[in-house]
Amino acid sequence: MPSVSRSASQPELTALFASVQQHFQDVIVPLWQGPGWNADMALPYEALDAEHRPLPPQRYRAMACARQLYLFASLIGQVPQAEERAAALFRSLQQHFHDAEHGGWFYSIDPQGAPQDQRKDLYTHAFILFACAHYWDKVREPLVESVLNATLEVLAQRFATGDGLYEASLDRDWSSLNSGPLQNPLMHLAEAFLAILSVREDAAVQGALIELCTAMQKRFIDPQHAVLMEKPLGAVDNWFEPGHQFEWYFLLESSPLLRVSKLHASLDCAFTFTEQLGVDQQTGAVCAMLELDDHPRDATQRIWAQAEYLRALTLRPNSEASVQRQLQALQQRFLHAGGWYECRDEQGEVSRKDMPSTTPYHLATCYRGLADYLG
Repeated sequence: MPSVSRSASQPELTALFASVQQHFQDVIVPLWQGPGWNADMALPYEALDAEHRPLPPQRYRAMACARQLYLFASLIGQVPQAEERAAALFRSLQQHFHDAEHGGWFYSIDPQGAPQDQRKDLYTHAFILFACAHYWDKVREPLVESVLNATLEVLAQRFATGDGLYEASLDRDWSSLNSGPLQNPLMHLAEAFLAILSVREDAAVQGALIELCTAMQKRFIDPQHAVLMEKPLGAVDNWFEPGHQFEWYFLLESSPLLRVSKLHASLDCAFTFTEQLGVDQQTGAVCAMLELDDHPRDATQRIWAQAEYLRALTLRPNSEASVQRQLQALQQRFLHAGGWYECRDEQGEVSRKDMPSTTPYHLATCYRGLADYLG
């Protein structure tokens, strides 16, 4: 069905999405333009409480800065002062988190701005790459692209393990911490590579992305259920997360390059299995963690997993009713007049009322997927 006619033929879904988008622009984004912004540090606070007061700062993370850079870069031209905020966040990334001595980026700084956790974290570097790709696409400033290129170089020279995968964590001086590869940072690296390929041709990045997905299929896909495990196969105490299954599915399905991969075939095959085990059929709630023997490891319901399931559904066949049901579930169970609920427990009770600065990234990417779906 053409996207234009889908929007026209589903006025209820279109109206519901308009309402949710309005909430995002009128309620959520202003939280991070006002009370969530530490003007002295030019950084977002890590989280706000239910009354919109910053939680006492324990740290500031480069990853949180990068996610907010993506958020405001995506809003350039739509929200007043978005370009100015994105520019400030990009400067802060350089000023606060860049390791001038060893290269790469610190994980965190303390409340006074001194380096705190100085390890080199793949998850953080992936988000810096992702944010810079989107920001460069909007502003085309040479400095932004040079930071992007420098981060790519660090990934290839320091994190890469020669088999398509990457170390999850290294010490400040790039010495080994024996972390090995982990699913979540590798997924966000794939997301960052896709973001780069969406804004420029890059044969090296394309090759690295294909090698990464080939290695993920080999090292992380459970051969019986085709689900993607959080640790490499054979690791002690392994599990899988429905939210990550759905997030990977969206990345693979939305890319013509990756849609023909074996990894895509696995995630496509496992989609219904993951829904049956990980999504409550009554409420639409997505379970946080599952064991392969069907037992919940953590039954917490997190807003980011709800957003990723909803986004993935937009790329499934004949999914109109499911998309509308899940968008209603997101709105009714997680969004409220003052912002959002981060987590609900197994019984559906709100278990975390603070609002982290990292969550709007998930909502922004979800809503972008919905906008493409509705045309």
